Amino acid sequence: MVFGENIYKLSLNFPKDESFNLTSQIRRASDSIALNISEGSILQSKLEFRKFLGYSIRSLAEVVTCLYKARNRKYILEEEFNKLYNESYSLMNQIIAFRNQIKE
Repeated sequence: MVFGENIYKLSLNFPKDESFNLTSQIRRASDSIALNISEGSILQSKLEFRKFLGYSIRSLAEVVTCLYKARNRKYILEEEFNKLYNESYSLMNQIIAFRNQIKE
């Protein structure tokens, strides 16, 4: 949840002409990380929950791609990119480890 809020705050500084493109995409993808975990955890089988954790991992990968685009377009500084990239990497490893602990 915190990661998603950090992405939202970062995207507030994107150019206005990106509102319906990169800004929207990175916000939706970052929100989907937590939303898929939440949705998958309620009244689902372990197999379904693992599937939703996979969706979260894919959304996180999408956020990383958007971060690359934002950096390449000079919307964010290299330091901001590196910080969020490292957070993404850590979060991805945590979700993967959690998913691997869920046995069918």
